[in-house]
Amino acid sequence: QVQLVESGGGLVQAGGSLRLSCTASGRTFSSYAVGWFRQAPGKEREFVAAVSPLAISTYYTDSVKGRFTISRDNAKNTVLLQMNSLKPEDTAVYYCAAKRSSGLSIPLKADYWGQGTQVTVSS
Repeated sequence: QVQLVESGGGLVQAGGSLRLSCTASGRTFSSYAVGWFRQAPGKEREFVAAVSPLAISTYYTDSVKGRFTISRDNAKNTVLLQMNSLKPEDTAVYYCAAKRSSGLSIPLKADYWGQGTQVTVSS
């Protein structure tokens, strides 16, 4: 069982930055691929970025490439999403998700989900 807790969301102006954090419980965090997803009002949840269990591989959706960076620190059971050059269209609830895996397969079909953190980008 893995519990995921997101933090770091908030309100920021367009062009600004935020760093989201996902902290996991459990002693086998390094056995999980972790991803970030987001859901904007009235839209379906969409994939944003993912990192393999040992941070060897990362993957991003096209709309965030060059602006967002995913990283992880398995010693701290934490995955970060650094978001730069934010746009109003990045406004959404951001969710952390984890899948027990030896590698990184996209699409990431997560076994566990966090509760989400709101990111609002004003124009």
